[in-house]
Amino acid sequence: MTEHDARVLRELVRAHGRTFAEEAGIPLKDAPQPLYRLLVLAVLLSARVRGSVAIATARALYDAGLRDPRSMAGSGRQDRVDALGRGGYRRYDERTATLLGEGAELIDERWGGDLRRLRGEADGDLTKLRGLLREVPGIGPVGADIFLREVQRVWPETAPYLDAKALSGAERLGLPTDPGRLAETAGGTDPAVLAAALVRAALDRKVAEECLGHAA
Repeated sequence: MTEHDARVLRELVRAHGRTFAEEAGIPLKDAPQPLYRLLVLAVLLSARVRGSVAIATARALYDAGLRDPRSMAGSGRQDRVDALGRGGYRRYDERTATLLGEGAELIDERWGGDLRRLRGEADGDLTKLRGLLREVPGIGPVGADIFLREVQRVWPETAPYLDAKALSGAERLGLPTDPGRLAETAGGTDPAVLAAALVRAALDRKVAEECLGHAA
């Protein structure tokens, strides 16, 4: 990469280097509750809704006490629908309420409510990890990518995880689309932060234009 490319990445991370978990108020660490909250956020973000709505809804679910698989599975479906509605997640509220309940039951029964056990079952195999995530109701290919982009902060064996969405942000910025080269050029930048910043460039053309202008 060129020095210009490095400047573009530095400017992007400076202005937009915040993970989606941070934006949703999730203090991510390798522990059952924050990992589950991240998975719920991935379910919400993977639907065709504005990111701000998905993030507000993740907070609303937390405020409603739906913070771990057991509380989610034990809640009434209408309670979940109501919490989703308070977050503004109305278009998909009925279906998502069902998926969250089913997903929580699976996680509780299969992994004892602890996604670290899912990680252990994958045993360092990223393809297997992605496949296990997709067994959870509500987590499709997009949701798995969102979760893995964010969780690489605490599960370093997944890094650098720059999926198609993140790489489309790199392309919009005129950067090479090789994950290894991007991570190397970003230096010591947390790969989860790098991925989130690139995704924001993919989602919003103005983000890319402003970063290119400041780096010029």
